[in-house]
Amino acid sequence: MVRIFIMFVGFGFSVAGGISLLAYLNLLTLGYEFSYYMRFITTRVEFYLFILGVIMVVGSLAIPDRRK
Repeated sequence: MVRIFIMFVGFGFSVAGGISLLAYLNLLTLGYEFSYYMRFITTRVEFYLFILGVIMVVGSLAIPDRRK
């Protein structure tokens, strides 16, 4: 049950962070370079929220179940 909770919370984090990162892609249409975009998103909280969410989802799937 804890694994499912961690997976859902991680999924929510990764979706919230991923949508924000996609929204920031509009900077590229304004003429900014990709290197500036990468430097910009690494300073944002949404990037770390996305990474944390992906780690939580992968971790919840990789942890073996205690029940046998």
